[in-house]
Amino acid sequence: MVKAVRPKKNLGQHFLTDLGIAKAIADTVDACPDIPVLEIGPGMGVMTQFLVTKPRLVKAVEIDKESVAYLNETFPKLRENIIGNDFLRMDLNEIFDGKQFVLTGNYPYDISSQIFFKMLDYKELIPCCTGMIQREVALRIASAPGTKAYGILSVLIQAWYDVEYLFTVDETVFNPPPKVKSAVIRMTRNTVTDLGCDERLFKRVVKTVFNQRRKMLRVSLRQIFGGSASAEFYAQGIMTKRPEQLSVEQFVELTNIVEAEMKRVEIK
Repeated sequence: MVKAVRPKKNLGQHFLTDLGIAKAIADTVDACPDIPVLEIGPGMGVMTQFLVTKPRLVKAVEIDKESVAYLNETFPKLRENIIGNDFLRMDLNEIFDGKQFVLTGNYPYDISSQIFFKMLDYKELIPCCTGMIQREVALRIASAPGTKAYGILSVLIQAWYDVEYLFTVDETVFNPPPKVKSAVIRMTRNTVTDLGCDERLFKRVVKTVFNQRRKMLRVSLRQIFGGSASAEFYAQGIMTKRPEQLSVEQFVELTNIVEAEMKRVEIK
């Protein structure tokens, strides 16, 4: 019998102990059938045991060597498909030979935002992403404009994915219990193939204005322009809004307005 893995604080490990919840999270991938599944941070395989029963290829990425050894012993069938690596440093094209896959996991809370930024970088490979994260982050991702939680993650993810907040998970079902509640979400690629603006500038504009979220756009956009933009640029109706009031479509519109002004004043 292989020895159980002790959760490591430095890796942000909180092992889920409730099998019913583990199965419910694993079942969220069923909404995106017929393609392989990549699980991030399987730990001791509490979710993995339900994923491997599904009629599809499953691979798992685990940074913790002790957990990799445990998984190899516990899931001999998976041995070829347990990748001992850091997900954030991997080329995701290499995992399933450039084929699409579902991303899932009980994500390490301290890097969940970075995981989703990486998902966005590979959005054509990942039509569906499900899993468990800190409740506060889940609310942020799923938030609508006009709410306090609406922010950078909400806009950047909702530009490309439809987000469903599925259910909340209490602290008591983890070892060790985290200090916060958790939540399970599912993100499914929407039909957008072209944002209708420069993607890199879109990200820059969203991040710039949310870094001063209480300020009107005409104030926060000075971080991009300094004093070079015209009075007419700042006089446009949208400039009196604050970032949390703007929908994804309005951020696209704002990006195009900013790009036109950057070209006019020759800012790169």
